[in-house]
Amino acid sequence: MCGIVAYVGNKDVGPVLIEGLKRLEYRGYDSSGICIAGKNGLFIRKAAGRISVLESILDEDKTIPASHVGMAHTRWATHGAPTECNAHPHLDDKKRIAIVHNGIIENYSAIRQFLTAKGHTFVSDTDTESLAGLIGHFYEGDLAKAVQLALHEIRGTYGLAVMSASEPEVLVVARRGSPLIIGVGKDEYIVASDAAAVVEHTTQVIYLNDNEMAVITPKGFRTMTIDDVPVTKDVTAVEFSLEQIELGGYQHFMLKEIFEQPEAIANCLRGRVDRHEGRVVLGGIAQYSRDIVRARRIIITACGTAWHAGLVGEFLFEELAKIPTEVEYASEFRYRNPIVEDGTIVIAISQSGETADTLAALREAKDRGALSLGVVNVVGSTIARETDAGVYLHVGPEVGVASTKAFCGQIVVEVLLALSIARRKYMSQTVLQEFLTALDRIPEQMRHILEQSELIRQVTTQYVKRENWLFLGRGFNYPVALEGALKLKEISYIHAEGLPAAEMKHGPIALINPGMPAVFIATRGSQYEKLLGNIQEVKARGGKIIAVASEGDDHITKVADHVFTVPDTIEPLQPLLTVLPLQLLAYHAAMARGCNVDKPRNLAKSVTVE
Repeated sequence: MCGIVAYVGNKDVGPVLIEGLKRLEYRGYDSSGICIAGKNGLFIRKAAGRISVLESILDEDKTIPASHVGMAHTRWATHGAPTECNAHPHLDDKKRIAIVHNGIIENYSAIRQFLTAKGHTFVSDTDTESLAGLIGHFYEGDLAKAVQLALHEIRGTYGLAVMSASEPEVLVVARRGSPLIIGVGKDEYIVASDAAAVVEHTTQVIYLNDNEMAVITPKGFRTMTIDDVPVTKDVTAVEFSLEQIELGGYQHFMLKEIFEQPEAIANCLRGRVDRHEGRVVLGGIAQYSRDIVRARRIIITACGTAWHAGLVGEFLFEELAKIPTEVEYASEFRYRNPIVEDGTIVIAISQSGETADTLAALREAKDRGALSLGVVNVVGSTIARETDAGVYLHVGPEVGVASTKAFCGQIVVEVLLALSIARRKYMSQTVLQEFLTALDRIPEQMRHILEQSELIRQVTTQYVKRENWLFLGRGFNYPVALEGALKLKEISYIHAEGLPAAEMKHGPIALINPGMPAVFIATRGSQYEKLLGNIQEVKARGGKIIAVASEGDDHITKVADHVFTVPDTIEPLQPLLTVLPLQLLAYHAAMARGCNVDKPRNLAKSVTVE
């Protein structure tokens, strides 16, 4: 939820850190700070607000030391308000030790009491300052040792970097539950919580696992556990380029990523469909294909947008593969004594592969004997490493806080997995071929839908002053209604509720008043006639109907106030198309209301705290 970047090398460290923070700002942007090793001690500057505020302060400061070692942090507040005082880095009371930290120290209160009894004083409201004080308490000239001793005393999660005024060329980093990678360049090392801050300098990286740490100096680095057991780490290549995380002429990353979806889905499908033989090829799960086909039950666990994709997966696995499936909020799964029987497969879905709740649910399922599969976008992420097998999305990096192309990629992977199972059990080659042909057409159909962006903007701006919206769908498009409502809430701050359309009359219909926007996903399908009845229920109470409908549907234009169209496709694939107008609707609503699309309030991209 926060961003860390640290550097040891041959470049002037200040510009490297600021540029790194900018690339990580989507992970947290309510305050930021920097620490640079100088001849006269640690140079620290902090600021509340966006990174541009910190940058302005540094531009005017003539006392910044020349240095090649430093660290910086951009914050998403947990403990304490987003103020300069609570911004990282934090110091021990002797100002010898500085720390930047992602995660939560659960027993920070007990540590504070212990240190206060020893005469230590605190100046912030954060849990992190207690860890800085504890490291300072143990420090006797060996920073790595002090960090190890302190980490043995804490409960919670961390991705952290630590510096000492007494060892200005030493950087110590460690992780448990919060991602941290080390970029290995030529005579330089850059540490970050996300590869986005690394790729400008090097594509060669090391992923730290939980309870591992590294000691980095200009002469090299060594990795070990927090118990001081040496570990050898493989160097792997980052799979995306700097160009992919630039705006590329778009005003916002969200808009860029919406319009990247045709290409992203083509990439997601590439190499996974053997058109000559008419079969699905998923190499990442091949080793467990027999176990997957024999599965008696599937549990999908996820959060937010990924949970909505999981709901689509539930329809897919039950409709196509005939396997009982349920979707669990990852945040609830581990705390409710879930039943995991023989033959249960747990699928963890996460764009980042680092979502704390999903990772915890995955570990709970594995402890109970489930075969675990991961559906993630970030190669080398924790969930990707800890699942038994999995499938990467390959939709390219997603920077916008509100997920768009990852949602569609997750659905495509679920479709492929469901088809792979179905063909081995019940599905004929003819039906499979129909699905594969329809999937081939999806990218071009997406491009056609995106051409309506201006129409969607014009319609949306008519209703942006309305503070309550409904999103309604049935069957495969019910999860799309939930996702459309979430997108509108996330970036425009309009209250929206997504529902199965039939449930509206069981209470929420009381909300409808004259002029209230109601968005219906009303494409031709098995429940089309029922949806038309639901539309009439809203119209009778003065609601305004915005319909996402099938091309050529002349009837819907007679009952809806506004219509956005999508091409026809097989019903289980409709969510890949119907979600696009809703993504654009949310984007244009946020723009019309003057909201910061890529940095919505209170949100961050990768949720690495519970």
